Amino acid sequence: MEKLLKILRKNARLSAEELAVMTGRTPAEVETQIAELERKGVIRGYSAVIDDEAFDDDSVLALIELKVTPQSQSGFDEIAARIASYEEVESVRLMSGGYDILVSVIGRNIREISQFVNQRLAAIDAVQSTTTHFVLKSYKENGIIKTDPEKDERGMIFP
Repeated sequence: MEKLLKILRKNARLSAEELAVMTGRTPAEVETQIAELERKGVIRGYSAVIDDEAFDDDSVLALIELKVTPQSQSGFDEIAARIASYEEVESVRLMSGGYDILVSVIGRNIREISQFVNQRLAAIDAVQSTTTHFVLKSYKENGIIKTDPEKDERGMIFP
């Protein structure tokens, strides 16, 4: 099952037949296993890894650290769920260390992200502080390398 999940993380578009060959199972066994993983909530969905730089040069990815006061009944869960509900939010993670929650946001430009932080995140009573980091370049995402290998302009010389 672990091998199947590892393969699906890299390419969820493979057919049951291809997955069967790669895992040493039959296509029917693979389909049953995937259905069971979906039913149990292990597999939550499928998505494409998109190179935003190639698609839209102007889009901006920001990672926002939040220091948050946990709520008496729900801890961080209620705050995280509220943040996750915003359309521009890509991910929300509870962290250990110097801050509590890490939020990943995609916007059309820096100003849009700045307004999101100011008007939405900072306006939440439990949020004590925010630190925003703008991603300059992404090299690998979800296990997929996003940069093209550098081409050697010197050429190859054969003896």
